[in-house]
Amino acid sequence: MDTENRPKVLVSRRLPKEGMNLLYRYCDVQLAVEDRVITRTELLEGVRGKQGLLSMITDRVDAEVMDANPQLKVISNYAVGYDNIDVEEASRRGIAVTNTPGVLTDATADMTWALLMDIARRVTEGDRVNRSGGWREWAPMFMLGKEVTGSTLGIIGLGRIGKAVAKRARGFNMQILYHSRTRLSREEEKQWGVEYRELHELLREADFVSLHAPSTPETRGMIGRKELSAMKSSAYLINTARGDLVDEKALVKALSQEEIAGAGLDVYEKEPRLAEGLKESDRVVLAPHLGSATRETRGRMAEMAAQNLIDELRGGPSDYRINDPDRD
Repeated sequence: MDTENRPKVLVSRRLPKEGMNLLYRYCDVQLAVEDRVITRTELLEGVRGKQGLLSMITDRVDAEVMDANPQLKVISNYAVGYDNIDVEEASRRGIAVTNTPGVLTDATADMTWALLMDIARRVTEGDRVNRSGGWREWAPMFMLGKEVTGSTLGIIGLGRIGKAVAKRARGFNMQILYHSRTRLSREEEKQWGVEYRELHELLREADFVSLHAPSTPETRGMIGRKELSAMKSSAYLINTARGDLVDEKALVKALSQEEIAGAGLDVYEKEPRLAEGLKESDRVVLAPHLGSATRETRGRMAEMAAQNLIDELRGGPSDYRINDPDRD
């Protein structure tokens, strides 16, 4: 791009160098002053006069933000999910929206298994006991957990990440059940080693229930009081998808009343706040949204988000545009 006429872009939070270097090469970059979630005022002021916005999943990009800058051409989201963006409104205004799919599949699937193994074998709980001096001797009945190998795994949402979790489960000789908006063909079910179940059947049968659905009006709160009551008292819930899939108050109650054995969470309804009673429970492992948090994955995400923005500013479409902007 012409160095004298580089497009102006706002980056709402510092990215790994793979993305920042690319942006500095081709764009006139305004970076948020502090490395924290940008405030609403800062976002509204910062987006003015910019052709591009590189947003985080923590940024609410709605009509108000778009009103602040009628010249905005592209919103590049540094995430796979984009429920933080009013995509329909962006499309009406001719603004392209992009995301970063695929790149974090393996990292998030690995995180799912980290939580599953942790809560099943009581690793974090045991760490707390050990550090506090609570472990004095080996004993046959001390801190017994759940055996993972040979158990039944229920996957809700069999997209890229759900399939990657299923692939890992085969190494543990697990029976793998799934529920998804679109059922796979018989050939695909055989290929992935999975069996379809209606949601209530999956919840009743699974030893581990792992959530991998997107956040939509239909899926928000999909695991509530009724669904938790349907699970085995010996079962565990794992969520590395979106926090609002789970009614956290209902989960706290299910844990306190021992209706389920435990939970492993990486995402929350109102991040970073936790529902009252959640952090006090010894039956839950609480990770601070680490699903994609490897150096390799976050670097690739940054490079992809930057390239999406640059491609769209050059006329597009980028490889990962998620809408059909009504451009003149």
